[in-house]
Amino acid sequence: MQHSTARILCTHVGSLPRSPELLAMLSQIEAGNDPDREGFRAEVLKGLQEIVKQQAAAGVDIAGDGELPRIGFSFYAKDRMTGFGGVATRGTVTDFAKFPGYAALVAARSANIDANASESASVWATPECVDEVHYDDELTQAIEELDLFGEALTGSDFAGTFVTAVTPGILATTLLRNEKNPAYATDEEYVYALARELKKEYELIVSRGHILQLDAPDLALERQIMFVDQPMEVFQKRMEVHVDALNQALADIPQDRVRMHVCWGNWDGPHCDDVDLVDILPIIYQAKVGGLSLACGNPRHAHEVDVFRHMPLPQEMVMFPGVIDVTTNMLEHPQVVANRLLQWVDVIGDRERVIANTDCGFSTFAGYTMVAPDVVWAKMKSMSEGAAIASQALWS
Repeated sequence: MQHSTARILCTHVGSLPRSPELLAMLSQIEAGNDPDREGFRAEVLKGLQEIVKQQAAAGVDIAGDGELPRIGFSFYAKDRMTGFGGVATRGTVTDFAKFPGYAALVAARSANIDANASESASVWATPECVDEVHYDDELTQAIEELDLFGEALTGSDFAGTFVTAVTPGILATTLLRNEKNPAYATDEEYVYALARELKKEYELIVSRGHILQLDAPDLALERQIMFVDQPMEVFQKRMEVHVDALNQALADIPQDRVRMHVCWGNWDGPHCDDVDLVDILPIIYQAKVGGLSLACGNPRHAHEVDVFRHMPLPQEMVMFPGVIDVTTNMLEHPQVVANRLLQWVDVIGDRERVIANTDCGFSTFAGYTMVAPDVVWAKMKSMSEGAAIASQALWS
């Protein structure tokens, strides 16, 4: 894990805005009409080169590939694994039922999006698991993705790089197991099978010299989707299974080469039934990772920094607190960022174990964006300026 003994470093959670041309190609691929693969790779590389340049200009120290060639942060895996088909009947968050005015606003906003956005890949339904899952032994798409990122990084000078990957838990709760699946009689069997297969991708990413970021929103989000009507203990027990399966997939990777992102879902709604951090942090701490990324820059969870005063971050972990909200176009003032970082350093008790971060990705699904691309980069710049202010106070 990257450390700095001289200042607070900056990174982000992963996904970044894609160009209209790349979105159109991803939409064609998702519809089963593959565009010219060479043309697709050329468009991805062009986008990667641009975001590498933009990250450097914004002051990002630990850079990512923006998940540009992926259809979505989680269900990209369906295209790298066998065993999926049909359509999963996944529930939704409680905000829409509890706030009908908000639901109407979202519906109206969706009806007014432009024609290109309406055909975005983000509208495509996710499949379910109907048979045994098996990751492509040749790792074709994963290798292509990493090769393109490596080419785009030529000549860059970042403190480090990271690449994201889905966790068994969020994949199992997104691409649901069909109850008639002959391969897995229970969800638990399915989760562990996913872990065995995803292990291939995890080890490939680390072998290329990148930090592996595991996206695990299930550890918080699923409380108000799959487990909204069940006791907290039932949710917690299932999440412990998710973490145990993940740890098995990480068995051969050094802990300090992995960071994990946990959030409550990436949408600009009330988040009225988000689970409290205090109820899930002990489970999160069970993960064998060297860094923890949390969505704490938004008004629903900013206060939970204080949870770490009585549930201290394990000494072997680095904290990546979200200090930038990715669901609003309001630009955080650098001093606000600095104040948040100083509070985190005070709570964690170690200035070298805090790295500035965004709350989540800016485009977790291709075409699903709430922040304009030019504002995205302004937010990144504000984050790095705020980190510089905090660093001056901490190292003066």
